[in-house]
Amino acid sequence: METTTFLFIIEMIGTVACAISGIRLAATKRFDWFGAYTVGLVTAIGGGTLRDLLIGIPVFWMQSGWYVGVTALSLVTVIVFRSFLVSRDRILFIFDSIGLALFCVIGIQKSLAAGYPMWVATVMGIITGAFGGVLRDILINEEPLVFRKDIYATACLAGALVYWIIMVCGGSPVVQQICCAVTVIILRVLALKYNLSLPVLNSGISNK
Repeated sequence: METTTFLFIIEMIGTVACAISGIRLAATKRFDWFGAYTVGLVTAIGGGTLRDLLIGIPVFWMQSGWYVGVTALSLVTVIVFRSFLVSRDRILFIFDSIGLALFCVIGIQKSLAAGYPMWVATVMGIITGAFGGVLRDILINEEPLVFRKDIYATACLAGALVYWIIMVCGGSPVVQQICCAVTVIILRVLALKYNLSLPVLNSGISNK
């Protein structure tokens, strides 16, 4: 029961973080309120929806109205504090990283609970964390962040590795989840601070 409550809390926090990142970007594109809400909702539920369909469990947001309601509150938050939230690029990074980390944890945990091995849970963690952002960027006509050279999905992979190591060592589920999320956020912060990135795949074709 304690683990279930903890997972629900981090899922709500992740929903707020992802919704605000989507709504905030929609605001920079001058979407109306409904459009911004739609982008925020898709960002918050997109990855988890694909995960649930792939692992064959009921789609999470169809089981509770919390996610739709929390996204609405996120929209109100951006409207009220738009001068602070919309004008600062680092705000997007903060909310995006928090959402990525927490949804990665949720994806891993739900996949393991459904009886899948850790390697599948790792893939589901990445999908849960990153796919909503892919849909967000497509909706606002931007190149998806996960396909650029930023440390994004790679951070989820590292977080999943930490999760697995602590699980093998006998750490409690809560410790596994916290360490996974912290790893993802730290890697994202270090990547920003030190301008770290993955190598770009060069096609070898001259631009002449």
